[in-house]
Amino acid sequence: MHAAGTVKRLIDPVVFERGIVVTSAAQANALPVAEYTMAALFLGAKQTFRRSRAYTGGGFPPGGGPGLLGSTVGIIGASRVGRLVLERLHHLDVNVLLADPYVNMDEANALGAVLTDVDDLCARSDLISLHAPALPETHHLIDARRLALMPPGAVLINTARGSLVDTEALVEACTAGRITALLDVTDPEPLPTGHPLLTLDNVFLTPHLAGAEGREVQRLGEFATAEIARFLRGDPLQGQIHLDHLARIA
Repeated sequence: MHAAGTVKRLIDPVVFERGIVVTSAAQANALPVAEYTMAALFLGAKQTFRRSRAYTGGGFPPGGGPGLLGSTVGIIGASRVGRLVLERLHHLDVNVLLADPYVNMDEANALGAVLTDVDDLCARSDLISLHAPALPETHHLIDARRLALMPPGAVLINTARGSLVDTEALVEACTAGRITALLDVTDPEPLPTGHPLLTLDNVFLTPHLAGAEGREVQRLGEFATAEIARFLRGDPLQGQIHLDHLARIA
């Protein structure tokens, strides 16, 4: 029982061959990440961080953000976090797109989203939130071409893994003022001193803090002890990891 998030770099496949049951508290850790993402969506839709910086420079900045109402939100990855975000978006007046190769149309509809591919999602979304794992096939998933597909004023949120985004391409897009980026993860992490993303008004950075911190860590311990109790009773586990999960979990 791993009383935290991913087990990807901790578990060798031989563990499963020996018949050892593996489970983690990744589901509990997903909740604060989803909450962070929702906050980022609301604040990003109002262009809060760019306008705040302009305001502290003196006076009210011209132009406002469109807000979240009626917007199109694109979710890339129906992961644990992605599904929690989709669940929360279901209660808002927004249009939701989903891109995930492991989800079919019926599953997407049940999640309250329209299934599409990444290119179409980028082209149609006002706000895009990344919830995919770091895999060879997701490296630089958001590259210069896909950044160019995003409509002017689009907001990109990344609470997943920094390697999902081509950093150099993102710098170019943000420097040009085409999009806004809210990043809890970067590539590299941390960014070196003087990196352009650290100074741009339309980029808001946090130091990989979306996951459980402070009082939130209690949830991880509670999940772990409850999971052990389920195992001892012979009940279904809520965080069990299977061998075939290793290749595609974060």
